[in-house]
Amino acid sequence: MIKKVLIANRGEIAVRIIRACREMGIETVAVYSEADREALHTQLADQAICIGPAPSTQSYLSMENIISATIVSGADAIHPGFGFLSENSKFAELCEQCNITFIGPPPSVIASLGNKQAAKNTMAAAGVPVIPGGSNPVYTAEDGAKEAAEIGYPVIIKAALGGGGKGMRVADTPEEFTESFQTAQKEAQMAFGDGTMYIEHFVRHPRHIEFQIMADKFGNVIHLGERDCSIQRNHQKMIEESPSIAISDELRKKMGDAAVRAAKAAGYVNAGTIEFLLEKDEKFYFMEMNTRIQVEHPVTEWVTGVDLVKEQIRIASGKPLSYKQEDIHLTGHAIECRINAENPSKGFMPSPGTITDMYFPGGKGIRIDSAVYSGYTVQPYYDSMIAKLIVWAKNRNEAIRKMQSALGEVIIEGIDTNVDYQYEILNHPDFLSGNIDVEFIERMEKENES
Repeated sequence: MIKKVLIANRGEIAVRIIRACREMGIETVAVYSEADREALHTQLADQAICIGPAPSTQSYLSMENIISATIVSGADAIHPGFGFLSENSKFAELCEQCNITFIGPPPSVIASLGNKQAAKNTMAAAGVPVIPGGSNPVYTAEDGAKEAAEIGYPVIIKAALGGGGKGMRVADTPEEFTESFQTAQKEAQMAFGDGTMYIEHFVRHPRHIEFQIMADKFGNVIHLGERDCSIQRNHQKMIEESPSIAISDELRKKMGDAAVRAAKAAGYVNAGTIEFLLEKDEKFYFMEMNTRIQVEHPVTEWVTGVDLVKEQIRIASGKPLSYKQEDIHLTGHAIECRINAENPSKGFMPSPGTITDMYFPGGKGIRIDSAVYSGYTVQPYYDSMIAKLIVWAKNRNEAIRKMQSALGEVIIEGIDTNVDYQYEILNHPDFLSGNIDVEFIERMEKENES
């Protein structure tokens, strides 16, 4: 069994992992940048090591510094959390070379699934439904336009590497294509250092449905149901829930079977997420696979009763899955709201600064995942998410009311947050009725403008 874990991350996910390790009797090592010296994860871990200056390129993205800290601390495993180096195959390979257990899939699997086009080809070969599109990478607007004409408009142009909504543009007509392609490619080059693109059919008004999977080293793969992540802005998720109001038991089985098939086709090990686009006629398409724990994993934990982080550590230790598919049952309904230090009225401008006063709600069925406290300074160098508020209730309507109540109790002073904006979403008639898709936020903002 793993004895000591270094968490190569910061913020609430680092705290989440530390707590899971503590419950398992595993020692923890926190790493931190100079800006994060007073961060909560450094105070909760058994040991804390500074790995560089504030910019993430010199600290949380420095493979050399993190590996050195692991060796110096005597940790025998690294949990990468999400973001930073969590989906970096070179980092996973470096861990392997240094005889450090990487709590995640093998480097070869990360590499094969990190390239979206290669992943799509793997899924198609395994019989998993994929969005119609080209099977080869595209490097020029001229070649892309030919492929788009064969696929049929509208099309979406995507970076073959990367994520977070960068390097993506939609072209509704041939006249729009060249400019859209060049913009997307330039953005991809700047964000990921790679201008390889691919073209696929653009699915209008879909839901974003993802299935949590877990796989061990013995070929056992299960899914833990779905999360509806349709409430998003600029491809960034804001609210997630499980189960989805749009998924029947029959469709859940069909999509879950496809997710398991996808994981097996990739030779997957550990926690992962298969992301699908779901149309209103119940047609669904594989979009991508995330090779890490997700920000929204708590909603799955609440409806299944499975601790995903502990299960990750068990699998990385070489143990078989603790559950079989027939053990997994979705009970009740869970919703997560991401609380960000940002100002929605100013174009969601980040709002770093010191939190002067703070109160989070409590009570039955309410969970807070956070690393902030009164007096904590939100840094300008990292992602703006400062907390996740998660609720559970017997059904969706009760969960919505519980979330409305919980959001109403949140107090965070000294910085701007999106709490009121989240409350507005939770009270929108379309959200209440479940009439949502990935363009919900766009429509809501247009309503507010008119």
